[in-house]
Amino acid sequence: MNQPSSTSKLIVISGPSGVGKGTLCKRLLANHPHWVWSVSATSRSPRPSEVDGVDYRFLSPEAFKAHIDDGGFLEWATYNHNSYGTLRQPVEDALAGGKNVLLEIDVQGALQVKAAMPKAKLVFLAPPNLDVLRQRLETRGTNDAADIDRRVAIAAEELTHTNAFDAVFTNANLDDCYAELTAWLSTEL
Repeated sequence: MNQPSSTSKLIVISGPSGVGKGTLCKRLLANHPHWVWSVSATSRSPRPSEVDGVDYRFLSPEAFKAHIDDGGFLEWATYNHNSYGTLRQPVEDALAGGKNVLLEIDVQGALQVKAAMPKAKLVFLAPPNLDVLRQRLETRGTNDAADIDRRVAIAAEELTHTNAFDAVFTNANLDDCYAELTAWLSTEL
């Protein structure tokens, strides 16, 4: 196992589906091109615009289970009937090389990462409220009504875990949230 350098950090961005994690992570990476993006693995099928190895590493359920069995994941979780996980080796290699690693995962996974790597910096992005979150999910247009109901119910449960995170930011306005997040990160990194 590679040891992280003393200057590298693992930054975990988490929060409910539809809260803006992906948008904020893309902005962080655009402004910090030396950071490494951790591409998560999933057992779900790709959406039409998604590319394997870029958006996710799409694995069959059998291949995903094989990685679980051999300890190949830093974290993994089942979310909304699909499995998601972070492959351990690419994260450890980047940290050992002195790179900051940015990881966007669900709350279950973030808590597993913190248990495995206590120095990881966990950030929770919260919606202003669940009605706004529902509206964002509906506007996105990628989920049916039943799926949106499930995602909002999961979000309500996830919001009960914010005390386990190093920082919590409410994404009412993307630019304001980004400014608050980057100010916090500059003090932490």
